[in-house]
Amino acid sequence: MFPKTIRQFIAALSVLLIANLSAAQGPNGNDKPAPTQFNEATIAELQADMSSGKLTSVELVQFYLDRIAALDSGVNAIIQLNPDALKLAAMTDRVRGHVSLEKYPLLGIPVLLKDNIDTHDAMQTTAGSFVLFGEPATRDSTVAANLRAKGAVILGKTNLSEWANFRSFFSTSGWSGRGGLTHNPYSLDRNACGSSSGSAAAAAANFTAVSFGSETDGSIVCPANVNGVVGIKPTVGLVSRGGVVPISHNQDTVGPHARTVADAATALNTVVTTGDPRDPYTSGVPLGWEACDGSVGPYACSPSKPVQDGKHNRPPIPADYTKFLDRDGLSGARLGLTRSGISSAPPLVQAAFYQAVEKMETAGATIIDLDNQDCMGITGNSCFNADPRFSGFSPPDGELLILEFDFRNDLASYFATRVGVPAASGTLQTAIDFDNAHPDVEMPYFGQEIFLQAEGLAKGANDCQSGFTSAVIQDAHCPEAVAPARQITYNDALIIDHMAGVSLESALKTYDLNAIVAPTDSPGWTTDLLLSDHFLFASSGLAGPPGYPIINVPAGDVRGMPVGVSFIGTAFSEGALITLASGFEATTHNRFEPSFTPDVTTAHTAGTFLSNLPNPNAVPTKHHRM
Repeated sequence: MFPKTIRQFIAALSVLLIANLSAAQGPNGNDKPAPTQFNEATIAELQADMSSGKLTSVELVQFYLDRIAALDSGVNAIIQLNPDALKLAAMTDRVRGHVSLEKYPLLGIPVLLKDNIDTHDAMQTTAGSFVLFGEPATRDSTVAANLRAKGAVILGKTNLSEWANFRSFFSTSGWSGRGGLTHNPYSLDRNACGSSSGSAAAAAANFTAVSFGSETDGSIVCPANVNGVVGIKPTVGLVSRGGVVPISHNQDTVGPHARTVADAATALNTVVTTGDPRDPYTSGVPLGWEACDGSVGPYACSPSKPVQDGKHNRPPIPADYTKFLDRDGLSGARLGLTRSGISSAPPLVQAAFYQAVEKMETAGATIIDLDNQDCMGITGNSCFNADPRFSGFSPPDGELLILEFDFRNDLASYFATRVGVPAASGTLQTAIDFDNAHPDVEMPYFGQEIFLQAEGLAKGANDCQSGFTSAVIQDAHCPEAVAPARQITYNDALIIDHMAGVSLESALKTYDLNAIVAPTDSPGWTTDLLLSDHFLFASSGLAGPPGYPIINVPAGDVRGMPVGVSFIGTAFSEGALITLASGFEATTHNRFEPSFTPDVTTAHTAGTFLSNLPNPNAVPTKHHRM
């Protein structure tokens, strides 16, 4: 197996070097400054210019190619450009004026796709690993097919955290064996988060009109947060995962990164799918809405069996999410505030979040403090403690077990669709063996502990899994762990994470809330390939396990680094979240362009001038690390 793999691997490296050289030099060489004339242009503005004849799709694609050539050597958001992009743009220019923009809303608009979304063209789909490098996918993903059907020009693929950040407990977000490290365009020494690192960084850097990433738990909204863009993580099953390298059918979803809520909503319209035979969830409901009564199939929960109360069936899907855009979308809204750990963050980071919440109040929203902290940090007059007292969200203790169990099975199903790559028709063990054979390229900084743990799981859905415990469910047939927890099974894990979704819905109903509002993540941290990621807090875990939607919106500026807020709702509430997000955006206008500075903190680290020597008689103070 491996002699052939090595030959493919060497060929892969050659192609990658050529692609990187092309991206660095570009069609006009690398001595020209980056163009800016279409920076921050919206899809609506670009379509108006193309319809009026002021602009062609070929010119727009060339603009983005020139920006990538000038700037991406520092950001490294792009893993591969589409060699046919200009040809495809020319085709859309020829049909413009002969087709309806209502039918082709992305006609001539360049888009980028994360490198785990299949395209049947000259580009690779590798999830950042050379085990999937070789022949391109034999079929477009449903997402790619839908984008082409709406007139989009697929400009290229974006780098990502390898395997969507699901290989090691000590990974560095934005790094992949094939693509290297994606940097944050606001400070190139800082992290772009992950796993959809390149997608968010490219949208932030004006390398594309819109891009698409994927999320299992945080991989759209965290990159959106640290890169200062809007990110929509849709309900599981609203967008098909057919032809997307998986982690878990229970949690994976695909969604847009854009510079405005309107562009994100427009992009979402083009990929929404119902009834895709490649993804049964497009005809069903996510885990939080499933009955979990064990009546369908081998598992406790099934997308085809919703809670039988008449309120959790898959609803009609809106034809146009832009109809929910509303500059006054916060007026009269009731938002449930949860801090998601930000109280342990530095004061500057906390202040940015609380100022954003106060702006929501100013725009007419009422804030309900679900943390029962007497509206700590908020000075407005429209914040109140939850009454009755909120008992808290049910912990999604089953998440990691679900992801690992699903990954082992779902990955083998995906590998069966690929040909001409080392992983073709293989299993998770195939990927493990490949990494072990090529550690210098695939594992120079971190290992594959998650792969090994997933491969070692017991096979059955009702087998007790050593190392996975919870106190949420007491499974009497599983061994005790540290009291009051016991070991759990995969089916236990499904029910536990379903209960997490039920508790979020309960909060929405009990306090008559339009959505939950929370800080998305901390600002981008300094990338550290030795000590891995430095996460301070996150709120995506409220929505990830039950499969619920989130929208991140830029919310503030912490010493030159963007931070965002998340609006979180129950399944299929994207319309309501878009209303809130667009109202917040209109109130704050917090999106700002990146600086591409090598180090945003340099200006604040000059040190002490010798003319201001310390006082030797001063009383010493304790160092904060002691």
